Order: sequence, then structure tokens, then C-alpha cells
Amino acid sequence: MRSGNLDSLIEIQRFTVTGDDGMGNEIQEWAPLATLRAQLIQAGTEEFIRNYATSQDTVIVFRTRYLEGVTNIDRVVYDGVVYDIKETKEIGRARGLEIRTISQGQVA
Repeated sequence: MRSGNLDSLIEIQRFTVTGDDGMGNEIQEWAPLATLRAQLIQAGTEEFIRNYATSQDTVIVFRTRYLEGVTNIDRVVYDGVVYDIKETKEIGRARGLEIRTISQGQVA
């Protein structure tokens, strides 16, 4: 993976407990896990688009340096838009990470 191809900035976020409301209830919100340089890859397979997308959804595949622990419970924020992670795939032996995402246009 060439550094020059990583021309976009994405933020990986995880839903975490951030505190207590004083009544014994947990306060949960999306918190930054990592900010990464990434390459935008077109969603190239029709099967992926058929399985996850409708006409109103945006499908993007991000390719970035490997970051251990990223799963489909996390999300990506790119250019102010929230993308839910549908699949992660390790590239090589922990050299890179391909993150397949979908968005319904929700703004961060």
C-alpha cells in the first residue's frame, strides 16, 4: 500500500460508556477510536451492493493501514457523513485493512 494513495482522512468511532447520569444509568455516545489516512475504493462487486444497499444508500470501501480491533460495531466518519461498517478485511499479514461501509446520509 503506497502512502500517496492514502489521500483521505477518516475517523473510526466506537460506541462507549462515557459516564453516569447520577441516577445509575450509563451515558453512552460515539467516541473517536482512531483518525487514519485512507484510500477511497469504489464498491466493485454487485453482490456487495445487492446485499447491503438500496437506492438511497451510499456504499464506500476504504483501504487504510492495519488497525487491530476494528469491527462492524464501529463506524466511520468521512467528510462529515457517518458510514456504518459492514465488513472489515485484513490485507496481507496485518499490512492493511479494507473497510466496507454503507451510509443513509446521516451527518456526524
